[in-house]
Amino acid sequence: MFENLTEGIKNIAKSFRGRGKLKESDAKRGMQDIRRALLEADVNLQVAKNFVSEVEKEAINRKIYESFSPAEMITKIVGEKLIGLLGEMEPLKLSGQPASILLVGLQGSGKTTTAIKLANLLRKQGRKPYLIPADVKRPAAFEQLRDLAKREELPYFEKRLDDEVNLCKQALTQSVIRRYDTLIFDTAGRLHIDREMIDQVKKIKSAVKPSEVLLVADSMTGQDAVNIAGAFDKEIDLTGIILTKMDGDARGGAALSMREVTGKPIKFIGTGEKSSDLELLQPERLATRILGMGDIKTLQEKAEKVIEKEQAEEFQKKIKEAKLDLEDFLNQIKQLKRMGPIEDLVEMLPGGQDLKKLMDEKQLVQTEAIIQSMTPEERRNTKMLNASRKRRIAAGSGTSVQDINQLIKEYNMVKKLMKQMMGRGPSTLPPFFR
Repeated sequence: MFENLTEGIKNIAKSFRGRGKLKESDAKRGMQDIRRALLEADVNLQVAKNFVSEVEKEAINRKIYESFSPAEMITKIVGEKLIGLLGEMEPLKLSGQPASILLVGLQGSGKTTTAIKLANLLRKQGRKPYLIPADVKRPAAFEQLRDLAKREELPYFEKRLDDEVNLCKQALTQSVIRRYDTLIFDTAGRLHIDREMIDQVKKIKSAVKPSEVLLVADSMTGQDAVNIAGAFDKEIDLTGIILTKMDGDARGGAALSMREVTGKPIKFIGTGEKSSDLELLQPERLATRILGMGDIKTLQEKAEKVIEKEQAEEFQKKIKEAKLDLEDFLNQIKQLKRMGPIEDLVEMLPGGQDLKKLMDEKQLVQTEAIIQSMTPEERRNTKMLNASRKRRIAAGSGTSVQDINQLIKEYNMVKKLMKQMMGRGPSTLPPFFR
């Protein structure tokens, strides 16, 4: 996410290092680099111009040269302006009994998948969501929502009707009877905006009077997503936007342009394929990730969702007593993998872009295979791993004796490091080890 822009901003900050004071000529030269980085990230041209102008004005006028180095100062100002560009965090407005959410967008933007993710998120918050397949024209639209809803054990309107307005009205009645408090309408999607689709959405909006009308847009389409948002807003008056496929968007131009161009807030971002990969857009956190400073708060929240408190306390106790074994090591790997793709997690650490080159998902798989090929006694006591045992483990895990020796070496290093870190206090441990 934002990989290209992050790299560009880091290189700009590096160019200011070693300078005692920020000169106006230096600032202007740096602004050209920032503008280039934004345009390469597919940020809207006018948005990029305005952004650079504000950063330059702030950098030249700010009288705090003594407090920050030029590199720190430029990074700080760019961060502040990025937060301003993304806008304020805006949660869903769920008014009405039941509350209704209309999801609109083009075919292929991830609308149905997003409906499932949003329902899952609302269910975790204590609400009772109800999914309505409101596209009666597209073949298999009903089946797609039905299959995903069944997999996630989410309630959905099961009746097939030829008229979308009648379907939505009946679903509304059904929701009252069954006491669902939040309705999510998955409306028609087409390959491009056409009059028939817009008319269908308008009719549904008039019938259900939603508190939220959210455009689901594919962030990887860049400025096309921004233009699509403008067109939808003109026709049906959006209340917000959900940007999908952010995990695959190395540029991020749509995210940085959308609010400024359309005036509509980005409420959520889709960050992966799992049903839990939908995040409320939090500008401060996203800005720090763009600047390469990580997002420790989100990482901690992910860890808290998958790691049992008792397990974490037991792990800390073993570190303190120097009793950490490969069984614990394996459990930590499994918990780490439950939090999501390793490259996404590393990206949330300060300097994560650089760490990504060192952290390899395949390496974790290999480590897991080696440990699982050991007996419980071998996992608890690596000193008993003689040459014949290592050959057996290598054959069982599809690796080599050299791979096993390397794992043991790394394990001993981690064990020593963890003990040192615990001596300085639990706050220095990575979030998933606390």
